[in-house]
Amino acid sequence: MRRSRVLFQLSAALLLTTALSPTSSAEAAVSFSSTVVNQNGGNCMDVPWGTSDDIQLIQWSCNQGTNQSFTFAPVSGTSDQYTINTVAGKCAGVSGASTADNATVGQSACSGDNSQKFQLVPVSASDKTFNLKAVHSGKCIVPSGDASASNTGLVQLPCSSATSRVWQLPNYSAGGTTGGTYTNPLDLHGPDPWMTYYNGYYYLATTTWNSTITMRKATTLRGLASAPDTVIFNLTRSNGCCNMWAPEFHLLNGPNGPRWYLYYVAGANVPDYLGTQRIHVLESAGTDPMGPYSFKADLLDPTADNTWELDPSILQLNGNLYLLGTYYDGSQPMFIRPLSNPWTASGTRHLLATPTYGWETVGGAVNEAPEVLQHGGKTFIVFSASHCSTPDYKLGLLTYDGGDPLNSSSWVKSSTPVFQRSDANGVYGPGHNGFFTSPDGTESWMVYHANDSAGGGCDMNRTTRAQKFTWNADGTPNFGTPVRLGTTLPAPSGEPAS
Repeated sequence: MRRSRVLFQLSAALLLTTALSPTSSAEAAVSFSSTVVNQNGGNCMDVPWGTSDDIQLIQWSCNQGTNQSFTFAPVSGTSDQYTINTVAGKCAGVSGASTADNATVGQSACSGDNSQKFQLVPVSASDKTFNLKAVHSGKCIVPSGDASASNTGLVQLPCSSATSRVWQLPNYSAGGTTGGTYTNPLDLHGPDPWMTYYNGYYYLATTTWNSTITMRKATTLRGLASAPDTVIFNLTRSNGCCNMWAPEFHLLNGPNGPRWYLYYVAGANVPDYLGTQRIHVLESAGTDPMGPYSFKADLLDPTADNTWELDPSILQLNGNLYLLGTYYDGSQPMFIRPLSNPWTASGTRHLLATPTYGWETVGGAVNEAPEVLQHGGKTFIVFSASHCSTPDYKLGLLTYDGGDPLNSSSWVKSSTPVFQRSDANGVYGPGHNGFFTSPDGTESWMVYHANDSAGGGCDMNRTTRAQKFTWNADGTPNFGTPVRLGTTLPAPSGEPAS
């Protein structure tokens, strides 16, 4: 079983400024931070165990963890040589300064030795792909045996253009950060938004309320506002043809390696469609978030498949996988259900939380849209409360307190909301959010929908918005106040100029 990634949520101050465009031989190199993606299988370079010396680096399915973000610091007086710094503040290098084939590549205290310096040898400038060549040996970082599998250790072998010996650096650049800006909304008709930053692009999906699943793609937040809605899947199944809500896509390990699993809600084409709404899941053919996708499964509860369930999301905790959502039992509580794989339940649903506070019951007793947030060794579930038809739709917080995640007693609910309407800023009913990190991995961001009038309701006029958030001294998130539409805001750190 893989050890928890939460050990690696160390200070983001270790990450340096992301740059923008490839250097030429006449330019001085600049620092940048990036994931490092192997082109034979799409796995990311990864620090697997902790902060000590002599840990061999591996490739692992890309997951946006800070242990997969590396700072490339230029070697003085060169234009293409860098030290590769890990989140622990150590340097990647070839063990023992060996020049032999298959010598391991690991992290250790930075020494300035040539075995910790790597030349970036371009393979394709347009794709930002490189050989990572050790200066002391002239050999390149490669997954052992040229394997494509996740959890393969990294070694040095002779350089070549074989895909197993080529790495993409999505944030490779020479120009530093841009100080770009953006304004909300990102989508004028974008309820229930879900966003991911992956390999140099933002990907955004929202409710369509029809028979299609669509996605937008852009290199900047501001670019999402004008990006086209591309249809990535058409719903045709009789029990899930219509009324598509709340799409989310997660990169998870399946039998064929990492794949995107897209969870969504849809129902039958009948007048009383609400009672037919169920959770379904698609699987991607590769590691492109835009697919292509194929239908994988109806995610019905093994023992309670006659009740509707909404707002699917995924929790990975203590090496296990869980489906989160909401259902109806007179009020609208949230559930958690164990999964044996990304599309198969291994047990029935358990009560996660039920609306009890007054701020959770405006217009109806509702807890829905559970979203996972993990930071600094803590696991939170941020959820939406009260009915979406009211301007008092808002966000609440559950904190994991240890023990069995299937037991509601393992989750502590905050007594007050953590994000809610701002009459001063003209923002009403903010909720159904998601989380993403800035391109350089140093900032925490949220995406959510809201109305711009108190009379707005649960319809397609809810707009998609994004804003940065911070962390309190006790480790809990501080989402601040929702920002007025049209306010010019700094773009996420590490964004390219356009």
